[in-house]
Amino acid sequence: MKPELYCDFEKQLKGLEYYLIVDSSSYKRLHEFVNVYPIIRNDTAPMMKFPLHTRMDVKFLQDIFGRFMVKDYVKSVKGSDFPVYFDSTITQSEFDGWMEKFYQYRGDLLTGGICIKKYLDLKKYDGYTNEYRAFYYHNELMILMKSSNQSDACCNPPFELIHKYKILDSPFFTLDFAQLEDDSWIIIESGDGQVSGITDSSQTETFYRMLKEKN
Repeated sequence: MKPELYCDFEKQLKGLEYYLIVDSSSYKRLHEFVNVYPIIRNDTAPMMKFPLHTRMDVKFLQDIFGRFMVKDYVKSVKGSDFPVYFDSTITQSEFDGWMEKFYQYRGDLLTGGICIKKYLDLKKYDGYTNEYRAFYYHNELMILMKSSNQSDACCNPPFELIHKYKILDSPFFTLDFAQLEDDSWIIIESGDGQVSGITDSSQTETFYRMLKEKN
């Protein structure tokens, strides 16, 4: 749900004397990664943001990032012919053409602005990356779950990193972690806990049981 729709939803509920656990400002703060980036920048990929429909200088981006990926404030384009990343081989005219496609593919879901993130290689085990999603409720870790179909034998994110950012300004949010090829770990996404999906179906019952126990 786009932040402006969530804000309208909150207002309608208040008119009926119902109140959301996550207010609209907290929702926007965690739903849009650019708002979290200044806090976690030491533990995530370098990033720059641009207003929508800005013509970005691809040579400048190549000089800054080398390889880079494109997303809006919430999502990238997946399941299409849009490149996973761009590198030194892309020309300005080619990049401009891909950006036109980006706006078409995101359509009505386009949110906020454009994020350019440095593309980093993730470690793989038997073809699967090692990614996890952590749900935090009232600034405590509620549950950690696998999010890339990796084996149970894969290592978890470091305890210190999981707990380092649990006191972000929202009562219910998620952080996604990924292991890099050099075995270090980074945060790759943030999200509102209400709209972030359960990434490990085997933990669905546990997730809702723990959420119930928190309330």
